[in-house]
Amino acid sequence: MAGPVQSIERAAAILRLLAGGPRRLGLGEVASSLGLAKGTAHGILRTLQHVDFVEQDEATGKYQLGAALLHLGTSYLDVNELRSRSINWADALAARSGEAVRLGTPLEGQVLVVHHVFRPDDTLQTLDVGALLPLHASSLGKVLLAYGAATLDPPPEGLAAYTRHTLVDPEDLNRALAEIREQGWGAEVQEMAMGDAGIAAPIRGHGGLVVGAVCLSGPVERICDPRGRPLPALTALLREAARAISRDLGATRW
Repeated sequence: MAGPVQSIERAAAILRLLAGGPRRLGLGEVASSLGLAKGTAHGILRTLQHVDFVEQDEATGKYQLGAALLHLGTSYLDVNELRSRSINWADALAARSGEAVRLGTPLEGQVLVVHHVFRPDDTLQTLDVGALLPLHASSLGKVLLAYGAATLDPPPEGLAAYTRHTLVDPEDLNRALAEIREQGWGAEVQEMAMGDAGIAAPIRGHGGLVVGAVCLSGPVERICDPRGRPLPALTALLREAARAISRDLGATRW
Protein backbone atom coordinates (compact mmCIF):
# COMPACT_ATOMS: atom_id res chain seq x y z
CA MET A 1 0.00 0.00 0.00
CA ALA A 2 1.37 3.41 -0.99
CA GLY A 3 2.26 5.80 1.80
CA PRO A 4 1.11 9.39 2.22
CA VAL A 5 2.06 11.97 -0.39
CA GLN A 6 4.41 14.45 1.26
CA SER A 7 3.50 17.42 -0.91
CA ILE A 8 -0.19 16.99 -0.10
CA GLU A 9 0.57 16.68 3.60
CA ARG A 10 2.56 19.91 3.44
CA ALA A 11 -0.18 21.71 1.51
CA ALA A 12 -2.72 20.59 4.10
CA ALA A 13 -0.44 21.84 6.89
CA ILE A 14 -0.20 25.25 5.22
CA LEU A 15 -3.98 25.48 4.84
CA ARG A 16 -4.48 24.54 8.51
CA LEU A 17 -1.92 27.16 9.52
CA LEU A 18 -3.67 29.89 7.53
CA ALA A 19 -7.06 28.82 8.87
CA GLY A 20 -5.90 28.81 12.48
CA GLY A 21 -4.77 32.41 12.76
CA PRO A 22 -6.59 35.75 12.86
CA ARG A 23 -4.25 37.42 10.37
CA ARG A 24 -2.44 36.95 7.04
CA LEU A 25 0.97 35.26 7.11
CA GLY A 26 4.10 36.00 5.12
CA LEU A 27 6.22 33.41 3.34
CA GLY A 28 8.85 33.44 6.08
CA GLU A 29 6.23 32.95 8.80
CA VAL A 30 4.69 29.99 6.98
CA ALA A 31 8.06 28.38 6.34
CA SER A 32 9.38 28.81 9.89
CA SER A 33 6.11 27.68 11.51
CA LEU A 34 6.13 24.39 9.57
CA GLY A 35 9.88 23.84 9.41
CA LEU A 36 9.98 24.12 5.62
CA ALA A 37 12.55 25.67 3.35
CA LYS A 38 11.34 28.97 1.93
CA GLY A 39 11.58 27.61 -1.62
CA THR A 40 9.42 24.61 -0.74
CA ALA A 41 6.83 26.73 1.05
CA HIS A 42 6.75 29.22 -1.81
CA GLY A 43 6.17 26.50 -4.39
CA ILE A 44 3.26 25.04 -2.46
CA LEU A 45 1.75 28.47 -1.83
CA ARG A 46 2.00 29.33 -5.52
CA THR A 47 0.22 26.09 -6.43
CA LEU A 48 -2.51 26.69 -3.86
CA GLN A 49 -2.85 30.23 -5.15
CA HIS A 50 -3.20 28.93 -8.72
CA VAL A 51 -6.26 26.87 -7.74
CA ASP A 52 -7.67 29.74 -5.63
CA PHE A 53 -7.24 27.90 -2.33
CA VAL A 54 -4.91 30.70 -1.18
CA GLU A 55 -4.88 34.42 -1.92
CA GLN A 56 -1.94 36.84 -1.69
CA ASP A 57 -2.41 40.41 -0.58
CA GLU A 58 -0.90 42.67 -3.26
CA ALA A 59 0.17 45.36 -0.80
CA THR A 60 1.88 43.18 1.82
CA GLY A 61 2.62 39.97 -0.07
CA LYS A 62 1.09 37.96 2.76
CA TYR A 63 -1.22 34.98 2.33
CA GLN A 64 -4.72 34.03 3.46
CA LEU A 65 -7.28 31.36 2.60
CA GLY A 66 -8.81 31.81 -0.83
CA ALA A 67 -12.41 32.09 -1.94
CA ALA A 68 -12.50 28.65 -3.59
CA LEU A 69 -11.52 26.89 -0.38
CA LEU A 70 -14.04 28.87 1.64
CA HIS A 71 -16.69 27.93 -0.91
CA LEU A 72 -15.90 24.25 -0.45
CA GLY A 73 -16.16 24.68 3.31
CA THR A 74 -19.46 26.50 2.99
CA SER A 75 -20.82 23.72 0.77
CA TYR A 76 -20.12 21.28 3.59
CA LEU A 77 -21.48 23.59 6.24
CA ASP A 78 -24.73 24.03 4.30
CA VAL A 79 -25.63 20.44 5.18
CA ASN A 80 -24.66 20.87 8.79
CA GLU A 81 -27.86 20.67 10.79
CA LEU A 82 -26.72 23.11 13.42
CA ARG A 83 -25.98 25.78 10.87
CA SER A 84 -29.08 25.23 8.75
CA ARG A 85 -31.41 25.39 11.75
CA SER A 86 -29.63 28.40 13.25
CA ILE A 87 -29.43 30.77 10.29
CA ASN A 88 -32.78 32.52 10.74
CA TRP A 89 -32.35 32.89 14.49
CA ALA A 90 -28.80 34.21 14.06
CA ASP A 91 -29.95 36.79 11.51
CA ALA A 92 -32.71 37.94 13.86
CA LEU A 93 -30.30 38.13 16.80
CA ALA A 94 -27.90 40.34 14.85
CA ALA A 95 -30.75 42.63 13.80
CA ARG A 96 -32.15 42.95 17.33
CA SER A 97 -28.83 43.35 19.10
CA GLY A 98 -26.97 45.41 16.51
CA GLU A 99 -23.90 43.19 16.98
CA ALA A 100 -22.13 40.41 15.06
CA VAL A 101 -23.28 36.83 15.64
CA ARG A 102 -21.20 33.65 15.33
CA LEU A 103 -22.07 30.00 15.71
CA GLY A 104 -19.39 27.55 16.75
CA THR A 105 -18.81 23.83 17.24
CA PRO A 106 -15.80 21.96 18.65
CA LEU A 107 -13.20 20.69 16.20
CA GLU A 108 -9.85 19.13 17.09
CA GLY A 109 -9.33 21.07 20.30
CA GLN A 110 -10.54 24.39 18.88
CA VAL A 111 -13.80 26.11 17.94
CA LEU A 112 -14.91 26.01 14.30
CA VAL A 113 -17.03 29.02 13.28
CA VAL A 114 -19.82 27.54 11.16
CA HIS A 115 -21.88 30.68 10.62
CA HIS A 116 -21.22 34.41 10.93
CA VAL A 117 -23.69 37.27 10.62
CA PHE A 118 -22.10 40.69 10.22
CA ARG A 119 -22.93 43.54 12.56
CA PRO A 120 -25.78 45.39 10.77
CA ASP A 121 -23.94 48.64 10.04
CA ASP A 122 -21.55 49.99 7.43
CA THR A 123 -18.28 49.09 9.16
CA LEU A 124 -15.69 46.98 7.35
CA GLN A 125 -15.93 43.37 8.57
CA THR A 126 -14.25 40.08 7.64
CA LEU A 127 -16.19 36.84 7.23
CA ASP A 128 -15.09 34.32 9.87
CA VAL A 129 -16.83 31.19 8.56
CA GLY A 130 -14.30 28.38 8.74
CA ALA A 131 -12.07 30.18 11.24
CA LEU A 132 -10.70 28.25 14.22
CA LEU A 133 -10.75 29.94 17.64
CA PRO A 134 -8.98 28.92 20.85
CA LEU A 135 -11.16 27.20 23.43
CA HIS A 136 -9.78 29.01 26.46
CA ALA A 137 -9.76 32.56 25.06
CA SER A 138 -13.11 32.80 23.23
CA SER A 139 -16.60 32.99 24.66
CA LEU A 140 -17.71 30.22 22.29
CA GLY A 141 -14.86 27.98 23.42
CA LYS A 142 -15.35 28.56 27.12
CA VAL A 143 -19.03 27.66 26.85
CA LEU A 144 -18.17 24.45 24.98
CA LEU A 145 -15.59 23.60 27.65
CA ALA A 146 -17.95 24.39 30.52
CA TYR A 147 -20.61 21.97 29.28
CA GLY A 148 -18.26 19.17 28.25
CA ALA A 149 -18.78 19.59 24.50
CA ALA A 150 -15.03 20.11 24.08
CA THR A 151 -11.91 19.18 26.00
CA LEU A 152 -8.75 21.18 26.45
CA ASP A 153 -5.32 19.57 26.17
CA PRO A 154 -2.84 22.30 27.13
CA PRO A 155 0.58 22.10 25.46
CA PRO A 156 3.67 21.60 27.63
CA GLU A 157 4.47 25.30 27.45
CA GLY A 158 1.00 26.20 28.77
CA LEU A 159 -1.99 27.98 27.31
CA ALA A 160 -1.36 30.84 24.90
CA ALA A 161 -1.83 34.36 26.26
CA TYR A 162 -3.36 36.49 23.50
CA THR A 163 -3.64 39.54 25.76
CA ARG A 164 -2.90 40.29 29.40
CA HIS A 165 -6.51 39.32 30.18
CA THR A 166 -6.36 35.79 28.73
CA LEU A 167 -7.03 33.09 31.31
CA VAL A 168 -3.94 30.90 31.17
CA ASP A 169 -3.89 29.61 34.75
CA PRO A 170 -5.88 26.32 34.96
CA GLU A 171 -7.44 27.27 38.30
CA ASP A 172 -8.63 30.64 36.99
CA LEU A 173 -10.07 28.97 33.90
CA ASN A 174 -11.84 26.28 35.94
CA ARG A 175 -13.45 28.94 38.12
CA ALA A 176 -14.65 30.76 35.02
CA LEU A 177 -16.12 27.53 33.61
CA ALA A 178 -17.94 26.83 36.88
CA GLU A 179 -19.44 30.32 36.74
CA ILE A 180 -20.61 29.69 33.17
CA ARG A 181 -22.41 26.52 34.24
CA GLU A 182 -24.05 28.39 37.10
CA GLN A 183 -25.28 31.38 35.10
CA GLY A 184 -25.93 29.64 31.77
CA TRP A 185 -23.72 31.83 29.57
CA GLY A 186 -20.08 32.83 29.23
CA ALA A 187 -18.06 35.86 28.25
CA GLU A 188 -14.61 36.91 27.12
CA VAL A 189 -13.64 40.52 27.68
CA GLN A 190 -10.48 41.53 25.83
CA GLU A 191 -9.09 37.99 26.17
CA MET A 192 -8.46 37.38 22.46
CA ALA A 193 -7.95 40.96 21.31
CA MET A 194 -7.76 44.22 23.19
CA GLY A 195 -10.89 46.31 22.70
CA ASP A 196 -13.12 43.34 21.77
CA ALA A 197 -15.59 41.37 23.85
CA GLY A 198 -18.05 38.53 23.35
CA ILE A 199 -20.80 36.65 25.16
CA ALA A 200 -21.94 33.13 24.29
CA ALA A 201 -24.67 30.68 25.26
CA PRO A 202 -24.89 26.92 24.73
CA ILE A 203 -26.97 25.28 22.02
CA ARG A 204 -28.43 21.89 22.93
CA GLY A 205 -29.57 19.05 20.73
CA HIS A 206 -31.51 15.83 21.32
CA GLY A 207 -31.19 14.66 24.91
CA GLY A 208 -30.13 18.09 26.09
CA LEU A 209 -26.46 17.63 25.18
CA VAL A 210 -24.58 20.78 24.20
CA VAL A 211 -23.66 20.56 20.50
CA GLY A 212 -22.53 24.11 19.85
CA ALA A 213 -22.70 27.69 21.00
CA VAL A 214 -23.87 31.06 19.71
CA CYS A 215 -22.19 34.35 20.54
CA LEU A 216 -22.54 38.09 20.21
CA SER A 217 -19.31 40.01 19.74
CA GLY A 218 -18.15 43.56 19.19
CA PRO A 219 -16.24 46.46 20.72
CA VAL A 220 -16.03 46.13 24.49
CA GLU A 221 -17.83 49.44 25.05
CA ARG A 222 -20.86 48.10 23.11
CA ILE A 223 -20.96 44.67 24.74
CA CYS A 224 -20.12 45.64 28.34
CA ASP A 225 -20.89 48.30 30.91
CA PRO A 226 -18.15 50.64 32.20
CA ARG A 227 -17.07 47.96 34.70
CA GLY A 228 -16.51 45.41 31.95
CA ARG A 229 -19.62 43.36 32.68
CA PRO A 230 -21.78 42.16 29.76
CA LEU A 231 -24.97 44.16 29.31
CA PRO A 232 -28.02 42.26 30.66
CA ALA A 233 -30.14 43.26 27.65
CA LEU A 234 -27.68 41.62 25.23
CA THR A 235 -27.36 38.53 27.43
CA ALA A 236 -31.15 38.14 27.46
CA LEU A 237 -31.38 38.37 23.66
CA LEU A 238 -28.55 35.87 23.28
CA ARG A 239 -30.06 33.29 25.63
CA GLU A 240 -33.45 33.64 23.96
CA ALA A 241 -31.88 32.87 20.58
CA ALA A 242 -29.92 29.92 22.01
CA ARG A 243 -33.12 28.43 23.44
CA ALA A 244 -34.93 28.87 20.11
CA ILE A 245 -32.14 27.13 18.19
CA SER A 246 -32.07 24.34 20.79
CA ARG A 247 -35.80 23.79 20.40
CA ASP A 248 -35.40 23.52 16.62
CA LEU A 249 -32.67 20.91 17.17
CA GLY A 250 -34.98 18.82 19.32
CA ALA A 251 -33.86 19.77 22.83
CA THR A 252 -36.59 19.43 25.40
CA ARG A 253 -34.69 21.13 28.26
CA TRP A 254 -31.88 23.63 28.72
